[in-house]
Amino acid sequence: MSTATASSTPGARLLVVDDDPDMLRLLSMRLNSAGYQVTAVTSAESALTQLEIEHPQLVLSDVRLPGRDGLALFDEIRKRHPSLPVILLTAHGTIPDAVEATARGVFTYLTKPYDARELLEKIGQALALGAPASAPSKGSDESWRAEIVSRSNRMAEVLAEARMIAKSDASVLLRGDSGAGKELLARAIHRASARAEKPFVAVNCGAIPEALLESELFGHMKGAFTDAHANHKGLFQQADGGTLLLDEIGDMPPALQVKLLRVLQERAVRPLGGSQSIAVDVRIISATHRDLDVAMEAGQFREDLYYRLNVVTLTLPPLSARREDIPLLANHFLHRLSTKYGKRLSGFAPEALKALTTAAWPGNVRQLFNVVEQVCALSSSPLIPLALVQRALRVPTVEVQTYAEAKQRFERDYLVGLLKLTDGNVADAARLADRNRTEFYRLLQKHELTPGLFKADAGSAPGEPVADERRT
Repeated sequence: MSTATASSTPGARLLVVDDDPDMLRLLSMRLNSAGYQVTAVTSAESALTQLEIEHPQLVLSDVRLPGRDGLALFDEIRKRHPSLPVILLTAHGTIPDAVEATARGVFTYLTKPYDARELLEKIGQALALGAPASAPSKGSDESWRAEIVSRSNRMAEVLAEARMIAKSDASVLLRGDSGAGKELLARAIHRASARAEKPFVAVNCGAIPEALLESELFGHMKGAFTDAHANHKGLFQQADGGTLLLDEIGDMPPALQVKLLRVLQERAVRPLGGSQSIAVDVRIISATHRDLDVAMEAGQFREDLYYRLNVVTLTLPPLSARREDIPLLANHFLHRLSTKYGKRLSGFAPEALKALTTAAWPGNVRQLFNVVEQVCALSSSPLIPLALVQRALRVPTVEVQTYAEAKQRFERDYLVGLLKLTDGNVADAARLADRNRTEFYRLLQKHELTPGLFKADAGSAPGEPVADERRT
């Protein structure tokens, strides 16, 4: 039994939590011998820290732990990683708590002393039902998500859930800010599904006028309207057998929402001007940056359609919430764009990379790509400098001066202002500055300023020495 279990999940990563060093050592030895990769920690706090460092596929924890106990640990894991399976080990005195935890979502619990064969069997069952590895394991096929460059734990969790739901035909609603990568995730789900060899078709529901969107989605027959010179297959028919992404679904006009609902219910489309319905087999992924709950309350989005589309929800974090991905993405884009622009670019200067990492990124990954393309197009050196990044980010350059430099600049600007005001009359300028003429001349010499240049009639020749004017 244990051999079969291990072979079904080769190299699966487990996080084991127990404050008893002997029990922890025994568990680790048994699980290692069964082919698992085990990380062992002695407290809930250490477990939560470890979850941010690596991506285990299952957590095995004792209920009785110092400080935060196993049940509290489970609650925190459920908030951060909803699809991560948890198995609890409990003594007889805590069985009621373990039963309650199972009702809240713990995969199962085992009582001490546990049976080793049963433990391995439960672990195998949990791994089979749980999400696949959220980070690439050695030898695993990660081509389905090749376009998504990330090492963020938050993105890893989203990708793990995406991989899991790709196995089904459940409709998926992708939420996230504009530019966060919703279409890339939709394509990844399609590639990880059984429909991967069939078409993936995407349409932006907010970019097509209402009068054309119905024809674009459902097709039309020749003569259905003035410009319908031939039969036209709609996107539902074009995506038959594959996946249709309805991007910005929140912007779909109410009249079309009704027709879309009917298509989803009947799994058939009727082209404009047609009398026959055409069966279609399409997996629907929809995406929006709008809050559809608010739109429903405002009567702008149909509740029945919402529940048809929102079988599973995945929320993409904004780029500002996964800053560890910014250097990775920036260099990835730079490598791609270097070829496009025929340049040999080696990377970003440390200050430039820091500026990218700390920027606000309201436009998310799309904005980052735009910034990298700008610096790539304008760079004249292999290493991208800070100034070029600041220009692309539209960050005003702040010149930091020493106190002496700032004082020098102020003093010169002040003297120039006085000379302009007095038409180059040194006596008047010195009086306004509340300085005697001798001291004022010294200041002019220090800053190499010639009063004659400021006279309205420019009577003095350019570059005339200050000393000559003093003798006049």
